[in-house]
Amino acid sequence: MKETIDLLGKILTNILTALYEPFGFSLLLSFLAMFFYLYAYETQEAGKGWKNAIVTWYQKFKGSVFFRKLFLLAFVTSMILFRTLLNRNLWLNPLSDVMGGWGIWETVNSEQKLTTECIENVIMMVPFSAVVMWTFGEKIGKGWKKILCYSGKIAFIFSISIEMLQLLLRLGTFQLSDIFYNTVGGVLGGLLYCVVMKARKRL
Repeated sequence: MKETIDLLGKILTNILTALYEPFGFSLLLSFLAMFFYLYAYETQEAGKGWKNAIVTWYQKFKGSVFFRKLFLLAFVTSMILFRTLLNRNLWLNPLSDVMGGWGIWETVNSEQKLTTECIENVIMMVPFSAVVMWTFGEKIGKGWKKILCYSGKIAFIFSISIEMLQLLLRLGTFQLSDIFYNTVGGVLGGLLYCVVMKARKRL
């Protein structure tokens, strides 16, 4: 029993650490990204100096639901990019482990080592696809089958794009397991969106 509790504690610690590390950077990056959005779509107000830009940003965030959705989408996207591309070391051979890891244990120098990458890949993609569905749900439709299909497709395409960039830029390794777990996380995110929307309708 104690070993199980210790294992769960290590898994939880690894996952929380993986989420905590990019938090501040992602918050700042998404904040700055929304300035670009304002300069693209609110040029009359945002293009009058930093003070007016900040005031416009705050007013837009306070008054526009769509702006808040985009901010949250930029935040979760930057968290994923930080973990997968922006904070990775260069690899001599990005194809050294194409299959990747499919469990929570990996063998390093003939010793088993705990890894939570598979869980992290699922967890990171859940809020991403859920926020995408929340932001663009009206264009996608309301049927749960369509939502799950689109969320899976979006997660799959996004994951493939990240893996290809890792391959081309030699940042990390191209792994099929990452694509699989990211897609699973995307479908779960779509399912979460469906559940939340149904719960809101009943309230």
